[in-house]
Amino acid sequence: MNAILSDRINAMEESATLAMAKKARELKSQGINIISLSLGEPDFKTPAHIQQAAKDAIDEGKYFSYPPVAGYQDLREAIAGKLRQENGITAAKAENIVVSTGAKHSIANIFMCIINEGDEVIIFSPYWVSYSEIIKLAGGVPVLIEGTLENNFKATAQQLEEAITDKTKAVIYSSPCNPTGSVFSKEELEAIAEVVKKRDDIVVIADEIYEKINFTGSHASIASFPGMFERTITVNGFSKGYAMTGWRVGYICAPVAIAKACEKLQGQFTSGGTGIAQRAALAGIVGDQTPTKEMEAAYLKRRDLVLELLREIPGIKTHVPEGAFYFFPDVTAFFGKKSGDMTINTADDFCLYILNDAHVSLVTGEAFGAPNCVRLSYAASEEELKQALANIKEAVAKLQ
Repeated sequence: MNAILSDRINAMEESATLAMAKKARELKSQGINIISLSLGEPDFKTPAHIQQAAKDAIDEGKYFSYPPVAGYQDLREAIAGKLRQENGITAAKAENIVVSTGAKHSIANIFMCIINEGDEVIIFSPYWVSYSEIIKLAGGVPVLIEGTLENNFKATAQQLEEAITDKTKAVIYSSPCNPTGSVFSKEELEAIAEVVKKRDDIVVIADEIYEKINFTGSHASIASFPGMFERTITVNGFSKGYAMTGWRVGYICAPVAIAKACEKLQGQFTSGGTGIAQRAALAGIVGDQTPTKEMEAAYLKRRDLVLELLREIPGIKTHVPEGAFYFFPDVTAFFGKKSGDMTINTADDFCLYILNDAHVSLVTGEAFGAPNCVRLSYAASEEELKQALANIKEAVAKLQ
């Protein structure tokens, strides 16, 4: 039956994060206790007031029919208001907002709407695994500019300028970053904006899904800078900051022409996102923000715990993440070493060894554009994190 599949799907790589989660589940099904540090999923429950809003919406009985393709008007207005007040994106209006079934859906909409065959998209690397595959699916060509451990994995404005060609259509980055947890400062984004503004035919996609998990004390949105609103698509959602991964609500704020194009595409593919989930999202954005702040504080505490434990493992090299809930350590010190019949030649090998020996699931950095690293999510309980790091420490000590 493989012959009947399209070339585009045969060429697409499977999501590495989901693939590792699948392997972990297979071992769990065999009765092995696996500590999963591979998925970017908060371990907190959705705040109670958001849950209640969904229950109330069901009881009201008004949200069982097809919702508007771009999202309910009051939710779009609330999102625009949030962007004006919190992010300084003063031009944001409901007409700029399209609500989708998660930020991943939003990103897919964007690239399907702006990319022509052969267009180049510059990706700040390390990058979230799905960027490149979605770009290729849309007919585009990913062009990576790489940040290194020494500069906290942040590629620079100069690298961006050097990568731009006459085929460049878009630039995409995340801040706080998945997989590194790095955060671009206002000054760094201003420098990037100055490069982009030299061209009228390039759009910036700013993935801000981890905005609410930021330990620097400030979050900068590039769309808030002079001359950038009309050339920026801001992507955000409710999964991370409100522990609503399974509710599937994301959104974009974009110039009207792009917003209308995404609405048009979404109308053919999925139509509007689930009405009940949208009512819950509205409660999240306009309601009590205390649970979100408490989650952020808990993540910071866990970051500091994991940082201390990682520094106790000889060979592990890491920076200090400033947001999100990931570490992205360099594991090249273990390349060439072996335990029994297992030789570590790549980050993929390291992850497989740690899964089988330490019973901890990580994700190879290869999938994020950094083959010397692995991603470790600390969206787990402190008890699980302590046990996982102890297991990893014991496992790598066996390598010779």
